Amino acid sequence: MVTRTFVKTLATFAAVALSFAARDAEAQKAEDIPPGETPKPTTPRVHHAPIASAEPGTKLVLEASFEHAELIRNVLAVYQTSLGEMKAVPFQRGGERGYIAVIPGEALKAPGIGYTIEVEQTNGTRFSAFASRQKLHPVSVIEDRTDAKERAALSRLGGRRSVVGVAGEYVGFGTTTGTIPIPCAAGQATCQPGEEVVPSVDEQYYRVEASYTYRPLRTVSEFGFRLGLVRGWSLVPLSEYNEERYKVGLNFGAARIRFRVLDLWHLETELQTSVTEIGFSVGLGASTLIGDPYGSKLILGFESLGLGDSAPFGNRFYSRLDLVAGDRVLVSPIVEVTDMPNAETYGVRLIGEVGIALGRGFSVQLRGGYQARRSTSGGPGFGGSVLYAF
Repeated sequence: MVTRTFVKTLATFAAVALSFAARDAEAQKAEDIPPGETPKPTTPRVHHAPIASAEPGTKLVLEASFEHAELIRNVLAVYQTSLGEMKAVPFQRGGERGYIAVIPGEALKAPGIGYTIEVEQTNGTRFSAFASRQKLHPVSVIEDRTDAKERAALSRLGGRRSVVGVAGEYVGFGTTTGTIPIPCAAGQATCQPGEEVVPSVDEQYYRVEASYTYRPLRTVSEFGFRLGLVRGWSLVPLSEYNEERYKVGLNFGAARIRFRVLDLWHLETELQTSVTEIGFSVGLGASTLIGDPYGSKLILGFESLGLGDSAPFGNRFYSRLDLVAGDRVLVSPIVEVTDMPNAETYGVRLIGEVGIALGRGFSVQLRGGYQARRSTSGGPGFGGSVLYAF
């Protein structure tokens, strides 16, 4: 009986001792962790304030702070441009939060970009700490109005800024007879020297030219160049009758520029230089476009060649109404008053032109009409041009 009592007492003391030992072990573990701290995580953390919008062409600075930087080998800002290209820039020390990544300004284009922040740990693993490549955080790029207009116009033109073209035209005014007789010059087959003759000429000329146009589509909407020649016959005002002097010609070059004043109002100026049959000539032209510059519009303009002391070649004043007649067709009635090429009197030209877009940047224009300097005579006119935009 005594033995059993002793054994029970010994077992009780052993259980109490083991209980105190377990409590001492737990207390020792608690003492290993400083008060107020929690166990360190297995992955670092990134704190970043997202950016929602940015200005075009201005660098974008991303700021971030890191927890447990000792676990980080590298942090990248991976971004996608408006063209869909994926690029990356590293985070470096700087800024108020401790680290910054700078996305260059040339990447900031409308409509915007997207970005994510990726962390590479010291153990070689990589994870997305903010957004992801599959779901980028969007940043809207606030587009300038001029940029927006340029982009819309360029899209409408199929992305084709440059235009090259060739054109040709024949113009006949019929037989034009002078009103005042003049003495015949020496060496003429049709009259004697000094004989009074009323001059009469079958007025006609042809024009051939090549052109190039570039379209910035901004405040300067277009600029371009023309090179060409004119050859023909015209009733030139002379002091004596000489058949050879009624031959007219012109080799010319011209540079033009078009300004956008308003969306539906453009101004165009042109400077011309040329060599005529009687000498060097300088000219100027200007026009105003009211309406859609690449659609229906009214054009009013003038051209004068022979300014100052340079050799005269004539003037012309014109109006043109472009009417969109379909997706590919433009119809243009034209009225022109002119004394070109170096004629004695002004004449009137009534012309109709049809432009057809063939596709792939090609287009053609065909024109025809009637013109006269006298009510008693006149003649036909016809021509055309071929343009390629790229």
